[in-house]
Amino acid sequence: MVEGFSPMKSVIMENGKAVIKELPLPKLQQGDVLVKMKACGLCGTDIEKICGQYTASQPILGHEPTGIIQESTVDWLKPGDRVFAHHHVPCYECYYCKKGSPTMCPYYRKTNLDPGGFSEYFRVPAWNVARGGVLKLPDNVSFEEGAFIEPLATVIRAQKRVAIDNGDTVFIVGIGPMGLLHAMMAKVNKAGVIIASDVSDFRTEFGYKVGINYSLNAKKVNVVDEVKRLTDGRGADVTIIASGSPSAIVSGLNATRKGGRVLLFGVPYKGTILNYDISDLLNNEISIIPSNAAVEEDTKEALAIIANKKIDVTKLITHRFSLDEFNEAVRIGKEGNAIKVIIYS
Repeated sequence: MVEGFSPMKSVIMENGKAVIKELPLPKLQQGDVLVKMKACGLCGTDIEKICGQYTASQPILGHEPTGIIQESTVDWLKPGDRVFAHHHVPCYECYYCKKGSPTMCPYYRKTNLDPGGFSEYFRVPAWNVARGGVLKLPDNVSFEEGAFIEPLATVIRAQKRVAIDNGDTVFIVGIGPMGLLHAMMAKVNKAGVIIASDVSDFRTEFGYKVGINYSLNAKKVNVVDEVKRLTDGRGADVTIIASGSPSAIVSGLNATRKGGRVLLFGVPYKGTILNYDISDLLNNEISIIPSNAAVEEDTKEALAIIANKKIDVTKLITHRFSLDEFNEAVRIGKEGNAIKVIIYS
């Protein structure tokens, strides 16, 4: 039993900054579990929250954690169990959930880990536990691999929404960790040629390690012209915009074929305005399909894909830091010469 007054090290937002503090252990109520964090991915949205640029949710940091059950108030989770915990879980009963929009559930973003995933220990609330927000990790899935369940789940849900067909040419704009996961998942979904672009030499070179066929530096070539050249003048069947940059969104739209589909996946900054002629959408029948986050059916599928080794997510890990090194991890994550940064406790 861990005493509730024992201090633990946590990274939280305070006065608009990420700080490392000692906090009391969360107190459990019936239905909650306490997890000792072992690994948690540093997401681009964490960095955006720290920089004050994220628009979609409250500024709680760390949503890709795995760990070991320390205390449990439910029968099916025992101390010592290796688990992944999902931070946002819908009700599955409201109008939005029943209409197939569970991430729009009014309860979805009200749920979260306490005090967040970048903590020696965190509480998973009963709401999440009761609705499938905790998954046991098989023995063949490491804590680091488990830290990819949430990001891969968002990719799985997004690609279902945009409906990649067998043999589709897929163009990915932005090849950070999420763009690379999209490339890997597109291969699982039997895409044909995969083209990608970024403004970083490091990331464009890294793209070839995960099976991208053509990886373009947008600072060195006209990306739209190149995509059309590689597709006999048509453009991509499916474009995945894994960046919130306005110029990335516009280039993705312009590189999509007539009748093609554009997945809006990266989160644009608040106030983003596009310099784009909307009439082109109608005249060319281009569909824009946004996708926001994931739910439990997606996390279960992500775990199965990782466990069955359909995707080797460890290829994306470039840096590892302890909780004490969190600020250095953020600095490295912002610089661009990193793909996936993992925080461990």
